[in-house]
Formats: sequence, structure tokens, C-alpha cells
Amino acid sequence: MIQGSWKALAWIGLAELCALSLWFSASVIAPELIQVWNLSSNSEAWLSASVPIGFVIGALVSSYFGIADRYNPRKVLALSAFLGALLNVSLILVDHAFFGILLRILTGVSLAGVYPTAVKILSQWFPKKRGLAIGILIASLTLGSSLPHFIVMFTSSLNWRLVIICSSLLALFAALIVNWLLEDAPVETKKLPFSLKLIKKVVSNKPVMLANYGYFGHMWELYAMWTWIPIFLTVSFTSYAPGISPWFIALASFITIGIAGGIGCVVGGLVSDRIGRANLTIISMLISAICCILIGFTFGQSIWLTLILSIIWGMSVISDSAQFSAAVSEVADVEYVGTALTFQMCIGFLITIFSINLIPIIQRVVGWEWVFACLAIGPILGIVSMVHYKRFETNNVKGTIGQI
Repeated sequence: MIQGSWKALAWIGLAELCALSLWFSASVIAPELIQVWNLSSNSEAWLSASVPIGFVIGALVSSYFGIADRYNPRKVLALSAFLGALLNVSLILVDHAFFGILLRILTGVSLAGVYPTAVKILSQWFPKKRGLAIGILIASLTLGSSLPHFIVMFTSSLNWRLVIICSSLLALFAALIVNWLLEDAPVETKKLPFSLKLIKKVVSNKPVMLANYGYFGHMWELYAMWTWIPIFLTVSFTSYAPGISPWFIALASFITIGIAGGIGCVVGGLVSDRIGRANLTIISMLISAICCILIGFTFGQSIWLTLILSIIWGMSVISDSAQFSAAVSEVADVEYVGTALTFQMCIGFLITIFSINLIPIIQRVVGWEWVFACLAIGPILGIVSMVHYKRFETNNVKGTIGQI
């Protein structure tokens, strides 16, 4: 089964990388969409928040009905990626803001069947030592989320529709991989009848909720950073070196979010299997909280100083993400692990909507120098929660929590 597990990880990781390119596919071409759709300043905020809103809606529906636990998760993932591809490519036919934002919300709904479901499948393939495996999966998600920045490096001088088409084709490819190449995990599964008891069991499981609280603090920071760091780098670089190439800024964003983040996920997975989920998350959140505060001091300063700190932030902000999912998949009972993961991500992404939209409001008051400091609140609270979770991790003699 070991060889089959790593083969499954390769297919799941590749599918996740391709499918998650849908997330920021419209954000990287926001200036073009603002003109095409004639967006008002209020509507611009909806463009950034539309996918997280859709993800929350989809995750709520999925966790409420226990979809990931009642149906074949591989089929759920493949269908979700396919629908996401269709919804995303439909953007090239839209010339009105309302329908464009609606399509982005529906794309977010479809992605709620991709990310948490992939974690569920991986937990079936890796019943033990899953920290590295889920770390690699989240690395794929991170690279996938940053892919539009990579695509726009080569298509920015052409047509914005190419970014949408490329990301849609990638998502379609993901659906084909999951449906035709990925095998079902060799575990006994049963279709569970719908029951609100699944969510009640999640909420009443104290270790699960402590891991969730840590995740919520992590999510307060993560997507706000991913959404606004490209803008921060753009303004900072151009103020220091007017006329700097947009190609270099896109590359810097891709390296910060995708490359650095992917490395951070893999390293985080390796380390967590050795020192425990709680210790890894505490260290990662401490570093990222410090970066939240320090990054503003580099604004308008040396490009390389700003880029180095943003890379460190990009590594630390995501290096712990997989471990919250791994922790939940280990402490939640098998019967509701899919629902537990979906519930975790539902609330987590709901929080991102507020932090993403809070950044421009605070920026207008304190400027780019201090705006990211507000994100440090999340990891600081997350550290407190994971310190409490650590007691369950270290006291569990049966090894169902933490280092298995």
C-alpha cells in the first residue's frame, strides 16, 4: 500500500495544483475586469471576496449534508473540479459585473468540493505519518493558487481572457486526473445517512476545536496576505524604482506565494512528523506574526530587502496550514472526518472574507507601513490555542493525536 499511497499523493497533488489555479484567476487580471465590467469601488471589494464567499457557502452545504462522508470523495473532487472549470471559463462571455461576480462565487462553491475533499482522500491513503503527505498537498494548493501570477507573466501583453482559459483548462485536467488516474483508497467506506449529529460531534470534540481555533487564527492572516502582498510589492517596488518591469513584480509575487510557500509546506510537513503538529504550528505562527509587523518597515526601501522578508513570510504563513488539517484528521473519528475538515475550512474561509476586506480600509488610515500589523492578531491567538492543543497531543498515549 505504501507505493500506492505515494502514487495517489502524486496524482492528488497534481490535481490540486491545477484546480486551485481557479482561485486567483480573476484577481490577477482585476485591472482589466474593472474596465470591462465597469466596476465601482464597492464592487471591486466583491471581486476579491467572491471566491471565499462561494467557498464558505459550498463548505457549509457540504458539511451540513456530510457530502464528503456520504459519497465517494474521489467522484466529488472530480465533479467539483469539472464544474469549477466550466464556471471559470464562462467569465470570458460575461460583460456585466453582477454576472461576473456571481460566476466567481459559484466557482468558490465548486472549490469547496476540491480542497477539503482532497485532504479527506489523502487521510485515507495515509493513516499514519500524514504530516508530510498533507504538507505536499498544501504545497500543491499554494503553487496552484499562485499559478495565475506565473501565467500573467507571459500573457499580460496579450489578452486577459488567456489567463481565464489557461486556468480553466488546468482545472479540467485536474478533473480528468482524479476521475481516470486516481484510484480509490483501499479502505472500507460506508455511505452515512444524513445526520446533524456529525456536526455536533465535531463541535463537541475539544481537541478538534482547539486545532480549529488555531486554524482560524492562521486563516485570518493567510489569504489577506496572499491577496494584498502583490499590491504591496507593486507599490513598494515602484516607489523605490519607478519604471520597474511588471514582469519582475509578477515573478516576485509568484516566488513569494508559490515557490516559498510550497517549500514551506513540505519542510513544515517533514518537521511536524518529528516534533509534533502543535510545536510546528506555534513556531510557524510566531515567525509569520513577526513578519506581519516587520514587512511594513521595508516599504519603499531596497527591493531585495522587501523581497527577502516577503519570501520568509511566504514560507512561514503557509508552512503550518497542512498541520491543522492533519491534526483534525487524526483526532476526529473516521465517521465524520470529512465533515470535520469541511467545517474547519468553512469557518476559516469565512474569516478570510473579513480580513481581506479590512486591509484596504486600514491602509487608507495608517498606510502600507503599518497595515499588515493587524494580521498578526490571528497567529498570536492561534498560538494560544495550539499551546492548549499541545496538552492533548503529548498526553495521548495511544498515539491518535500528533506523532503517530
